[in-house]
Amino acid sequence: MAELKRTPLYDLHVALGAKMVPFAGYEMPVQYQLGVMKEHIQTRKLAGLFDVSHMGQVIIRPKSGNISDAALALEKLIPIDIVGLKENRQRYGFFTNDNGGILDDLMVANQGDHLFMVVNAGCKENDINHLLKNLKNDCIIETVTDRALIALQGPSAEAVLSTFSPDVVGMRFMDTIVANILGASVWISRSGYTGEDGYEMSVPNESVVELANALIAFDAVELIGLGARDSLRLEAGLCLYGHDIDTTTTPSESALTWAIQKVRRYGGERAGKFNGADRILNEIEQGADRKRVGLRPAGRAPMREGIKIFLTETAETSIGVITSGGFGPTVQHAISMGYINTEFSEVGTTVFAEIRGKRMEATIIALPFKPPNFKR
Repeated sequence: MAELKRTPLYDLHVALGAKMVPFAGYEMPVQYQLGVMKEHIQTRKLAGLFDVSHMGQVIIRPKSGNISDAALALEKLIPIDIVGLKENRQRYGFFTNDNGGILDDLMVANQGDHLFMVVNAGCKENDINHLLKNLKNDCIIETVTDRALIALQGPSAEAVLSTFSPDVVGMRFMDTIVANILGASVWISRSGYTGEDGYEMSVPNESVVELANALIAFDAVELIGLGARDSLRLEAGLCLYGHDIDTTTTPSESALTWAIQKVRRYGGERAGKFNGADRILNEIEQGADRKRVGLRPAGRAPMREGIKIFLTETAETSIGVITSGGFGPTVQHAISMGYINTEFSEVGTTVFAEIRGKRMEATIIALPFKPPNFKR
């Protein structure tokens, strides 16, 4: 078994009583002394600080010196409009395979003379190899290893971070800037994975402990572990790669076609010309056979990943499966996401999930479970 890696904040996590667990090849904090429930509420009401340094950071530089050339090259792998992405703006996207499945989901930003990408920890090695294999003629691919990644999330995030850099106040959702904070060059995006307003910050390894300590010195900020990160993203209706999306799920099935701009669809100026384009674009036009939906169990017991879904209490054939589930501390009831055959996926439909041999009732509801608080 490979030895687990540690982020630059590992010693701080341990010093503050974090429960450390293996995750994507790293030792990561699943919770602190507050516990998952209180950490979740802390982020919703005030602010939480997350160590996400296990994720992959990648710089894509055009060999020509023209950022449009890098954008065009990357569009072969990602079905979103990168050419039209303005400087200091970021977009959500995903790598796709030849069958239209999702290899990974990611964030990509236009930083003027290069593109900056953040990818999932469990996929980063494959993602970087994918970029090197397909873009080596047009781009220089640089893996960023000398920077940590932290996320400050919640209603108090702006007030706290603006004491270090007033420029963050003027940022809108998905804006990016570079700021000098405590003497370090920090790459900041106004984004996150909780459904709350907040920021993600790429910080030099040697500076991240000082910044993290400075942030948690505020009464409004607590360190938050992976447990609450998962319940926060689930309430926000956000996908977790390897669970809600993977190589077998397409953007239409995953309800992610909002991320594919018109210019990349049929009739658009740069329609198609990406992996899996035929299936993906046909499903946008014609619909997919199944659909990711939100589910509210009738009882308080969570319906978790892998549980099969049926149309009636006695039906023999499954019509879907749960991919994520748990208790939503903010909405105060059990919540799940999963895939349902499209013909049965209408909001308000009653379905049944089989738990330990018993059929439990649930209702299909609109996603997200909790409306987002992004600064538009």
